[in-house]
Amino acid sequence: MLWPMIAVALGFFGIAVLGVLAVRVFLEAQRLGRQVAATTERINLAAEDLERAATRLAATGDALR
Repeated sequence: MLWPMIAVALGFFGIAVLGVLAVRVFLEAQRLGRQVAATTERINLAAEDLERAATRLAATGDALR
């Protein structure tokens, strides 16, 4: 009777450990998603800056002709 009780207790313990790990993975995935969103925003701002700079450069080049 002792061994089946130990087996059941270890089973519940294993499920609890897997639950804790699942929560940690979920939180890290959310953090990664926020970082990806922030990086995407920074890339978009840099692309807009580059586009403005290229437009001004093209206008300057046309003025020199």
